[in-house]
Amino acid sequence: MIDRKIRILVAKPGLDGHDRGVKVVARGLRDAGMEVIYTGLHQTPQQVAETALQEDVDVVGLSILSGAHMTLVPRIKKLLQENGMDEVLILVGGIIPEEDTAALLADGYADQVFTPGDSLEKITGYIFEQFKAASGS
Repeated sequence: MIDRKIRILVAKPGLDGHDRGVKVVARGLRDAGMEVIYTGLHQTPQQVAETALQEDVDVVGLSILSGAHMTLVPRIKKLLQENGMDEVLILVGGIIPEEDTAALLADGYADQVFTPGDSLEKITGYIFEQFKAASGS
């Protein structure tokens, strides 16, 4: 695996005001051994990208229930790239229709999309698997 804790930024971009689920996910990530930074509600894409840069994170997890994922995720991806954070894993969670999931993945805006009902084990397992593969283990 990697020789340090995986650092993950969990953010709620946009106007969505519901954060119970993202707090459960953040706690699950922490309990799995990751270092979690949670930004809170109503973050702009610029705030998310700036926090990711300042915190030197490995993963950005975006929780979006508002339906604005097709606007917010590409914008955040672009801002991360502009800041030299091309290798950051981008995960999206929330109410994401299947056709939008396919587009986010196919266009390279997200590395994985999780929806309600996906288990914490599935989320943490995916993250650990990506870092295991990247390290060649």
